[in-house]
This record gives sequence, structure tokens and C-alpha cells, in this order.
Amino acid sequence: MPRIAEGRPPAAPVSLEQRARRDRIVRAATTIGARLPIDRVQMHDVAKASGVAIATLYRYFPSKTHLFAAVMADQVARLDAEYVGPSLDRDPADELSELLIRVGRRMLEHPVLTTSIMQSNNALTATPLGREVAGVSHGVMLRALRAAHDPEPIHLRLVRLVEQNWYGVLISILNGHTTQEEGEEDLRLAVRLLLTPLPR
Repeated sequence: MPRIAEGRPPAAPVSLEQRARRDRIVRAATTIGARLPIDRVQMHDVAKASGVAIATLYRYFPSKTHLFAAVMADQVARLDAEYVGPSLDRDPADELSELLIRVGRRMLEHPVLTTSIMQSNNALTATPLGREVAGVSHGVMLRALRAAHDPEPIHLRLVRLVEQNWYGVLISILNGHTTQEEGEEDLRLAVRLLLTPLPR
């Protein structure tokens, strides 16, 4: 598990130039992290690849854990932007499971990076960045369930349970305990069972 740096929280970019600089850092980390596990990624290499000073990199990302959690946040934000919403003729359980399977397949194309971002996101779950990632991902899942505008407590609870199961399936596949095909079938079954309390 990557260590978390103590002390100052990450700086938030304010200007367009600062946001562009931060985005370059995240893109560089994504590229490098697709090849190297987090413990072999060097912050100096990320700074060089993104064209920023090492002090600038550490201002936005005090540790590699923060950096790769930001990569996770970037990917979740892109999912939110790309997802057009549920098919009206599709069962909510099918909609949600197929959405998560599509996302999982994309992540499993880069298993080294996926391992790093999942570890980092888990380490920062209770931080503002972790809550931001959870909020966006839960929002997408609620849209798949057609419950984004006025979710009831049962929707929120089920989304959390489905997310936990999805994470477990991805970890099982990454660790070689199940095949991707088995994991996808497991996820479809779990989502259908978990969503049984919802009306059709």
C-alpha cells in the first residue's frame, strides 16, 4: 500500500494556467503509471514528462498516493461526461451491470495503472478527493438506476453495495483469482440480487 505524505493538503488550481498545468501532471502520471507500478514511479520523472518543476508537482500532489488518486478522479470525471444515461427499454440491473462492466474492461486494459489508482483511492477514501470521487461515481450509478434527481435511502445504500462488489470483482481479476469472463458474470449476478428490493 502506498504511503500518504503528512502535512500540507494538496493545493487547488485557481487559474486556467494552473488547471492546465495540473492536467498535464495527471496525464503524465497516467502514461507512466500504465507502464510502472506505483512504487517504481518517480515523481521527478512525472515532473519532467509534464514540463513542470518538482516543487510545483508536490504543491498539487504531496505524495504519489495523492497523484494516482487524482488519476482515478480524472477517469471518473470522464465517465460522468461520457455516460449519456440509461436506455429506457433496459432493466435497471442490466443497465448498471453493463455500465460497470464497460468501465471495468477499460480499466483492465491497463492493469498496472488500475492497481495503483485503486490502492491510492482506497487510501484517501476519507479525504476531500476521495469523497469527490465517490460522489461522482455514485452519481453516475444513480443515473443508471434512473434515481439521480431524487434518490431514496435504499438507492444510496444499494449503490454503495454494488460499488463495493464491483471493486472486489476487479481486485479478484487483477490478482488472477478469477478470469475476466467469470468476474463479469459474477458482477451481473450480484447486481441483479442486490437490486431485488427495487421495484421493476
